[in-house]
Amino acid sequence: MYRDHTRKISIGNVTIGGGSAVAVQSMTNTRTEDIAGTVSQILALERAGCEIIRCAVPTMEAAEALGEIKKQIHIPLVADIHFDYRLAIEAILHGADKIRINPGNIGDESRVKAVVDKAKEFHVPIRVGVNSGSLEKPLIEKYGRVTAEGLAESALDKVHMIERLGYEELVVSIKSSDVLMCVRAHEEIAKKCPYPLHVGITEAGTLLAGNIKSSIGLGLILHQGIGDTIRVSLTGDPVEEIKSAKLILRTLGLRKGGIEVVSCPTCGRTKIDLIGLANQVEEMVADIPLDLKVAVMGCVVNGPGEAKEADIGIAGGIGEGLLIKKGEVVKKVKEEELLETLRQELLHWNE
Repeated sequence: MYRDHTRKISIGNVTIGGGSAVAVQSMTNTRTEDIAGTVSQILALERAGCEIIRCAVPTMEAAEALGEIKKQIHIPLVADIHFDYRLAIEAILHGADKIRINPGNIGDESRVKAVVDKAKEFHVPIRVGVNSGSLEKPLIEKYGRVTAEGLAESALDKVHMIERLGYEELVVSIKSSDVLMCVRAHEEIAKKCPYPLHVGITEAGTLLAGNIKSSIGLGLILHQGIGDTIRVSLTGDPVEEIKSAKLILRTLGLRKGGIEVVSCPTCGRTKIDLIGLANQVEEMVADIPLDLKVAVMGCVVNGPGEAKEADIGIAGGIGEGLLIKKGEVVKKVKEEELLETLRQELLHWNE
């Protein structure tokens, strides 16, 4: 598999590549200059399971804020830089664990060299990013339009530039809002790039559209063994990105741990508020450190059979419900006691 053979890169206390677990990351949507607001959001992301966090650095004030932010968080901090190479240097000086640049938009090679030299001095990895929206004109002319091959070639050109400057602590990313183009670009570059790949579908959209596009794109890429760290890009609360990323990885068998909630889609036999109950269960189990499958069923007729594949489950009826373990009914309780009954079973699971 590709990810087993990429170069290992350390980002703060997190290692990606070389067969390491696929790391989950997100990006703050606060103003980085707002230290308190940014720290608050990062801590919420940490609680959700974020392992690497990226902050936009559009100003010198933002670059300088990184040092204070780092003191108050517990995961590696990545500085996202566009256009001004001096911001990258300042971010490194203020403790960034990695910087993200697009060498194509920060100026000539002398400016890229200034950034690389500083990164080398402080042992800070560089994420080389290429976006379909900023593909170089010669590559568009070469391929006739923006293509997967052009994206891969552009990224490799940037990688080779930094290699010529004597640095190989690199992470590579190719982003496109075109899902299938993004998949093809990753297939193309994975054959040629020895560095860890950061995978995501850029500008994926709102919670619904973004989750669907990201799930399809990331699923197709990750299932081929491509990708060492991921971000699900959503227009909304970044905590939702972490929830989605963890579920994508768990669904693909790339991550274990955490409770998986499965629930039936409801039908005319449903006599309880199954939608509300399923959401309550999902929220309740988020912080319970078990590796289990929990089923939430709306029908006491089919519930036990449908829940056979789950470790534990509940099924609701008119005014009452069932507690089920491995498809066997173990207890009948009042409807209003279902959620708490399940909670107590989970809290005392290993006793």
